[in-house]
Amino acid sequence: MRVVVIGNGIVGAAAAHHLSRRGVAVTVVDAGLAGQATEAGAGIVCPWVDHEDDPAWYALARAGALHYSGLAGLLGPGYAKVGALLVAEERAELEPVRRLLAARRAGAPEMGEVSEVADPAAEFPPLAPGLAGLRVPGAARVDGRVVRDTLMAAAVAAGVAFRHGNAVLLPDGGVLLDSAGPLPADVVIVAAGAWTGQVCAPLGADLPVVPRRGQIVHAVLAGTETSGWPIVLPRRGPYLLGFPGSRVVMGATREDAGFDARVTVAGLAEVLASGVRLAPGLAGASIAETRSGLRPVVTGERPLIARIGQKVVVATGLSAYGLTAGPYTGMLAATLALGETPDLDLTPYGL
Repeated sequence: MRVVVIGNGIVGAAAAHHLSRRGVAVTVVDAGLAGQATEAGAGIVCPWVDHEDDPAWYALARAGALHYSGLAGLLGPGYAKVGALLVAEERAELEPVRRLLAARRAGAPEMGEVSEVADPAAEFPPLAPGLAGLRVPGAARVDGRVVRDTLMAAAVAAGVAFRHGNAVLLPDGGVLLDSAGPLPADVVIVAAGAWTGQVCAPLGADLPVVPRRGQIVHAVLAGTETSGWPIVLPRRGPYLLGFPGSRVVMGATREDAGFDARVTVAGLAEVLASGVRLAPGLAGASIAETRSGLRPVVTGERPLIARIGQKVVVATGLSAYGLTAGPYTGMLAATLALGETPDLDLTPYGL
């Protein structure tokens, strides 16, 4: 069997990795466009606090978090279970999420035992004093670039071919690679993120996929060991999380800016001002890096994981949950490409 995967983000890399383990001949094609979401994802895996009103979205995000347990050995430092702190200025603000977690706990024991935190700043020192907090010990931090690159490296080692260039779908589901001509494919997986709708347009499919820009800041607290710090998820404002190398990530904006992937003054001002307000101890940190990514969003917000005709599978629309559910979604896309039945009912994620 021959499969072409269009897109080398975390979803495409995961699809290629899964297919390579099944002995499929796979070619991954990526155009290297600026603004790929995987490049700019912060790396939060804590699905139990969101999607209260959409069970299908929650089911996908939770399954995505669980999927990491089978990849942890491969990913090494790219994945770490550090827990999360949900914080607010007043304890009452945390009551809705506390009730949600309590209701989900029996069905999702992997979140761990949720507990109150008397002093969140004791666990994440830059935080403002006096905040109320809840600890969710099962939350994890991932480095999206490491996850993608590790999965792709394993796939290439298993025989997957990687090609740089612009892949063009034909109306019959065939694939052309720039001027190199057709690529042989029995099935094509389109995991092109925010560009998936454009890639699939020759099929006559009007996919409701749009980009949403997210800007984040990587700061460095020199001489401070931050790798074991928990993720900080406030009820209002930016998230914070620590990484090795004294690094703290702050983010993210949510902007409807089309395919403009620039880092902007206004975006950085928003992230920095809100970040320092939540964690005044970051005021003296140095700026190490800024990133901006175009998250793929499907109208109606629910992801799209489905077949289009006989030869094309699409997997996109994970929005801010690309690093949470990306590897699992890639595996689902690979399962569809193989003509097999996934372990998750994909009816809610169809066209």
